[in-house]
Amino acid sequence: MALFTESSVRACIRVKDGRRVFYLGPGDRLTPSAREWLRQERIEIVQGEQPKPKTYETLFGGTLTEKPEHMTHLRGNILVFKDHPRIEFRGQIDLLEAELLLAQRTAMADGREDMADHLQEILDFVRSLIRADVLDEPVQPLHILGLTVEELRERSHAPQKYYGQSHFMPSRHDAPTLLAINKVRTVIRQAERAAYKAFRDENGAVRRDDIILALNRLSSLCWILEIQLKAEQKEVEP
Repeated sequence: MALFTESSVRACIRVKDGRRVFYLGPGDRLTPSAREWLRQERIEIVQGEQPKPKTYETLFGGTLTEKPEHMTHLRGNILVFKDHPRIEFRGQIDLLEAELLLAQRTAMADGREDMADHLQEILDFVRSLIRADVLDEPVQPLHILGLTVEELRERSHAPQKYYGQSHFMPSRHDAPTLLAINKVRTVIRQAERAAYKAFRDENGAVRRDDIILALNRLSSLCWILEIQLKAEQKEVEP
């Protein structure tokens, strides 16, 4: 009998007949967040005896018959220490998802359902990054809120041209939604740095530059949303 959290579920996704599935063994249970993640990702829960490897492998050539508490799944039956850069990166994505959910609640309390919807689109995309990492798939093309990668970069660098609002430093006088999105932006930056550490080689070359580019442009998108909110705020100030 096992209790699967969202992070442990992500590590145990399998592919069956070209689709992703999760095997839930007799007596095993899912946390609410794990079940919600499976639902949102449209991953089928297959009831029955969950196949467990007879042995676990490590990146340094070892073989284990039991999973130590200080290790976790990198993929399949491959175990790594919990401070492995890839696990650190996944932890930063978990943190980012949590901040996005809190920012949505702030936006809704602030009467900004439109911003809550924009944040949902960002959240959906962020969740797809874990799939890209775990299954070693390419990141889906980034075309979020109707903007391409190039447009996100251009508009975040020239906000006065597109929104009539120059770059600014957020302050305590800004709207709660703006400040919540600003927090999300900083967490995205943390995740981007964690991704670089996770996917670089000993020479500094990056294997998953698509993930790093996606996070970089997501931070640009958050800045654009802040710019839009600031411009609106300026319009109503006496």
